[in-house]
Amino acid sequence: MDITIHTTALPHVDPDASLAFYRDVLGFEVRTDVGRGKTRWITVGPVDQPGTSILLAPPVADPGVTEAERTTITEMMAKGTYGWILLATRDLDGTFEKVQAGDAEVVQEPTEQPYGIRDCAFRDPAGNLVRIQEVR
Repeated sequence: MDITIHTTALPHVDPDASLAFYRDVLGFEVRTDVGRGKTRWITVGPVDQPGTSILLAPPVADPGVTEAERTTITEMMAKGTYGWILLATRDLDGTFEKVQAGDAEVVQEPTEQPYGIRDCAFRDPAGNLVRIQEVR
């Protein structure tokens, strides 16, 4: 079997703010940007990994989502409990400094976890948790 991770999705509430975070702060390239206003689907990814992307999508654009579900999703996003992603870098301290300088909300500074991973955490403009772990 030959399976790869092609795209994963994270919700956004402000496509321009999310685009600025993933493009300008994390350095991802923009692969697609379709739609208008707040209803945009933006695909970004690491320049050196053209086969792996993050789809930044409006969270409640699906017409099958009920009003109660929309409310729940919006509440979870506001708390930062709806979406998250785990990224990796060889230079955790340098990456942390760059992301922190981009005014991202710091959730956790670089820390050696008890399970052997050194990582840090931020929230993107939509509240999604972005953990970045150091690979050695």
